[in-house]
Amino acid sequence: MKGRDLALLTDLYELTMMQGYFTTGAYNKKVVFDLYYRKNPSGNGYAVTAGLQQVIEYINGLRFTKDDIDYLTSLNLFSEDFIDFLKDFRFSGEIYAIPEGTVVFPHEPLLRVKAPIVEAQLLETALLNIINHQSLIATKASRVVWAAQGDPVMEFGLRRAQGPDAGVLGARAAVIGGCCGTSNVLTGKLFDVPVKGTHAHSWVMSFPNEITAFRAYAKLFPDNCLLLVDTYNTLKSGVPNAIKVFQEMKAAGMLKGKYGIRLDSGDLAYLSKCAKVMLEEAGFGDAIISASSDLDENLIASLKSQGAKINLWGVGTKLITSDDCPAFGGVYKLAAEEDENGTFIPKIKLSNNPGKVTNPGIKKVFRFYDKNTDKIKADLIALEHETVDESQDMVIRDSNAKWRKMELEAGTFYVKELLVPIFIDGKQVYESPQTMDIQAFCNSEKKSLWDEHLRLNNPHIVPVDLSEKLSQLKNRLIDEMSTN
Repeated sequence: MKGRDLALLTDLYELTMMQGYFTTGAYNKKVVFDLYYRKNPSGNGYAVTAGLQQVIEYINGLRFTKDDIDYLTSLNLFSEDFIDFLKDFRFSGEIYAIPEGTVVFPHEPLLRVKAPIVEAQLLETALLNIINHQSLIATKASRVVWAAQGDPVMEFGLRRAQGPDAGVLGARAAVIGGCCGTSNVLTGKLFDVPVKGTHAHSWVMSFPNEITAFRAYAKLFPDNCLLLVDTYNTLKSGVPNAIKVFQEMKAAGMLKGKYGIRLDSGDLAYLSKCAKVMLEEAGFGDAIISASSDLDENLIASLKSQGAKINLWGVGTKLITSDDCPAFGGVYKLAAEEDENGTFIPKIKLSNNPGKVTNPGIKKVFRFYDKNTDKIKADLIALEHETVDESQDMVIRDSNAKWRKMELEAGTFYVKELLVPIFIDGKQVYESPQTMDIQAFCNSEKKSLWDEHLRLNNPHIVPVDLSEKLSQLKNRLIDEMSTN
């Protein structure tokens, strides 16, 4: 994904507004936009941010090619002067973002853009497209991995993804969220993540019988021999034939790598228990029992509660499409604009829906950790120049329920600022880590959550407060705008 290929990945109104700013001469006025989301997906207690690497690639390559210019000219919507302006378009502004793999909460700026309005406006659609999709899938993967309780989870969704880009970048996001690997070979190549898989039912069906198919596969892949046992009859044919092949491999000294079976249909709890008994009785108690078949976090959690003997999970459709929650809901809202004196004036959007009222001004996010446990206590959205004194007591309130407060005693907590510089004056100043390093960071992030935050249903919500100064500013602007 390169910006030079994506300049037209935008809604038409972004370009018409850009021409409006250009025509009125206001296009160089600097503004600040926040990208954030309003509600945790899937009823989750948190989200995982992802997609920043692709944002960086998009910004670095953002150009209008000759073909782009020719197409825009053909629409007969734009002036010649504006078209000429686009020919030399480059991003010159500033971007701060929360690094990929960080656990985040509603209304926190995941990404903050400060740039001339004509530049900041163009970025809106592409940034939302990139961050919304990957954050959605990373969050879904995190839930699935939590439900597996330490068992490895493989991402198997490419053929069910909504197109190649969603399949490739969705698999990357799933790995960030905790999947041990993906079946998507292109994702493996592009992002240096493990690629994993077994064989299909068609392999078994293409041979005269099941045992012949298993023997051929074992000969080809003796170090990673996972046999799909449900093509004909799981317990009467598939598992017994797999055991026979494992016995032959052991006798030939070939059973040295990973080996086991995969279940892809039927009652996975019952079948895995029966298969486990059969494998143990045959002396193969260490065999992997993997499962697929329209899995998600809720089904995995249910199978776990029933004592299923599965220890490797392949999750496809419901992960790569985030089946129960198909949209992340991120928005991109104006927070401040520069006046003629170079001072940034805070802006607010009002709404009859309280959740859609924006937080004004240039903001940062502080995270408070318990010193003894390194667990997250609360987050605080503050104005750009505010600081937190760890030697002073703090009171954090839930911004959605101000009567709920948390008193943090000085010396019992430490603070981390979440937004970091990505671009300054149009130049990249941040190097995105490798995908597996982002996954390791995400795993550590999830460990900073309490178990109550991680549960799948009705999780406890981390309080996110507004600083006193930001709260006062917001209330003042609400009063002023309501009066006007």
